[in-house]
Amino acid sequence: MQKIVTNVCTSLRKDADLGPQPLLGNSPAMLWMKQVGVRAAKRPSTVMILGETGSGKEMLARYIHEHSPRAEKPFVPVDCTGFSEALFESQLFGHVRGAFTGAVRDALGFVRAADGGTLFLDEIGEMAPALQSKLLRVLQDRRVVPVGAAWPQPVDIRVISATHRDLDAMVAAGKFRQDLLFRLQVITINVPPLRQRREDIPPLAEDFLVRQAHFVGETPRRIAPDAMAALENYPWPGNVRELFSALEQANVLADTNCIGLPDLPAPVRAARTRPDVSDLNLDEMIRGQILQALSRTRFRRTHAAALLGIERRKLNRFITRLAIPMPGHSDQD
Repeated sequence: MQKIVTNVCTSLRKDADLGPQPLLGNSPAMLWMKQVGVRAAKRPSTVMILGETGSGKEMLARYIHEHSPRAEKPFVPVDCTGFSEALFESQLFGHVRGAFTGAVRDALGFVRAADGGTLFLDEIGEMAPALQSKLLRVLQDRRVVPVGAAWPQPVDIRVISATHRDLDAMVAAGKFRQDLLFRLQVITINVPPLRQRREDIPPLAEDFLVRQAHFVGETPRRIAPDAMAALENYPWPGNVRELFSALEQANVLADTNCIGLPDLPAPVRAARTRPDVSDLNLDEMIRGQILQALSRTRFRRTHAAALLGIERRKLNRFITRLAIPMPGHSDQD
């Protein structure tokens, strides 16, 4: 656990000489998010950030932390999908030596690692019900009981959570505690997908290339006009995360100090001109449903097709036409 906490702190320092990654862009949505973010930062209230996967929810959470009175204290991000339930309890709340097999020393836990600062719980909708109850107790009492401990430990944290799920529907289905939801969403901020704020793409892309160049001691590459047009026209179903991945690939492939259209991934290259809006919206809807089904079935095509109620052959045609990225093992069900 100490190694994990050290890695978190190191990740916060790696851009120190460039400054923290800002919320870039001047779209109406981005300007609104900055304004609400600054207002939320001045208060101790919990914040719930809603938005599609990869849309920049963690960037907004960091922005709120960096503009808050807690800015000099730790910002500890926690991916709620990254652990089994049994392991997550120990990682989140910590444990004492001897609490279970393998617990050879005390572990601080993410909650106490964020003491004085901000705990960011990403994809909070994936948290198991038993852990939801314990998190609610921490929020109510401002104390945490490590696994195996006899006494609670005081903790001073500000909690920001995020999800792409419909938590109200999960409450109605009995999969998420309503009292915890009330505690978590005192302030709610929606992050729109990147396709709805295309004017933010150029500053995001340019800042990313500056940071990439800084890591390796190179001069930042420029983006050719036709490549930028493709970046702006592509619908970015993976949002900011997909944009950064595409730029990282282009940065590696570019032979000159300028990223051209051939350096971009094939689906992005195909977006030099924006398609008809009605077709784009329909394709986006279909693509989103397919990606959700694939994600839920761990990219097993036969299972995903059954979930969607279509034949696998038809699903394969959609995957090809909509350029849906698939893991290397996905052909095997």
